Amino acid sequence: MADTVHFDLVSPERRLVSVDATEVRIPGAEGDLTAMAQHSPLITTLRPGIVTVTGPNGTADYVVTGGFAEIDGGSVSVLAERAIPRDEITQAQYKALVDEATEKLAKAQETFVNEPGPVDDAAKLLSDMVAMGDHIGLSPN
Repeated sequence: MADTVHFDLVSPERRLVSVDATEVRIPGAEGDLTAMAQHSPLITTLRPGIVTVTGPNGTADYVVTGGFAEIDGGSVSVLAERAIPRDEITQAQYKALVDEATEKLAKAQETFVNEPGPVDDAAKLLSDMVAMGDHIGLSPN
């Protein structure tokens, strides 16, 4: 179909989805974006967030913790560090993700005392994790 793109979502553990989609909403590191048929070629890094895929069978959401997306006019490929279908993520899984981000921030603050870059990156990761939880109705506590 000319009005669709082929979408693949892959994590190190497995391929989560491979479908034709009318649009794919992606949490890019520089901001959210929507990929559709005939999108200009683009490669972007992902921040923690929700990938939303809309196609002939409805809409599906996937929680991602980071990774990369490659977009061209006919396909969208997301290579996620971790990806979990939204309806499968549990409070315990979400809390573990936030705890891991909190540990990374603490380690960065300890290791990079006078280097704000790594500390800022770790703080942003934690902030994005908490915002993602708010979006999907989960709490880090």
